[in-house]
Amino acid sequence: MSIYYEKRGTGPMLVISQSGEGDAGRSVDLVDRLVDDYTVVTYDRRGLSRSAMDRRGAGVTVTEHADDLHRLLADLTDQPVRMLGCGFGAVIGLHLAIGHPAQVGTLVAHEPSTPLLLPAVQRLRYERELAEIQQIHRRDGVAAAFKAVARSLGIDLSDANAEPDLTPQPLTPQWVVNFGFLIEHDFTAFARDTVDYSALKDSTVRIVPAHGRATPRTTFAYRCAVELAALLGMKVTEFPGGHNGNTTHPRAYAAHLLEELNRSRP
Repeated sequence: MSIYYEKRGTGPMLVISQSGEGDAGRSVDLVDRLVDDYTVVTYDRRGLSRSAMDRRGAGVTVTEHADDLHRLLADLTDQPVRMLGCGFGAVIGLHLAIGHPAQVGTLVAHEPSTPLLLPAVQRLRYERELAEIQQIHRRDGVAAAFKAVARSLGIDLSDANAEPDLTPQPLTPQWVVNFGFLIEHDFTAFARDTVDYSALKDSTVRIVPAHGRATPRTTFAYRCAVELAALLGMKVTEFPGGHNGNTTHPRAYAAHLLEELNRSRP
């Protein structure tokens, strides 16, 4: 499996693991505001865009996603990196913090959307919701599933241009393919995840649980961030925007991220 990646900037290495259907180019406006301070690495997760699998119908696990990132980092550096993980990307980061803690100094985990962080009753509700979105996708198509995902995560679709002069993110045919892979394969992957997240309490990685200021407190993504903070015995950190604040509020998000990363050196 070959993972496509992009590397820009100078300074210590910062890896961004994107949320949802996002590939290496998803957070370009955020990266533009980080490259003076960091060498920023973004990548196409397995199954997306230029990291398409040989067999698109094959499944994938969160462990495999984390192993892909582990191998990529091993090829790029022998030093611990800083990492921003958003949504599903944050779940991958948590796996890395458990399985390969020497590779990560600091992980900002923005709304890590994994059912396993939740109490049993909420976990079952979240897993049912994921299965329902898969059924909507199969029955009603991409547009209906996209709206269902937005409702689940509390994403305000009118917030896409919260800051001026953002790079357009059109719903291209490639985006549709990526979104389909997310729904059909990655949803199943984190619904079936079996890692013991309590191991994070013993990890050497500095983990920063985070949520978006605009994310509704009733959403599972917000609850996952809160439960992660409780597991680690710390407070959750608030970032600008909502679940996708890294793309809707890149200027404000970058400023807050730089401040948070500079609190501690890997």
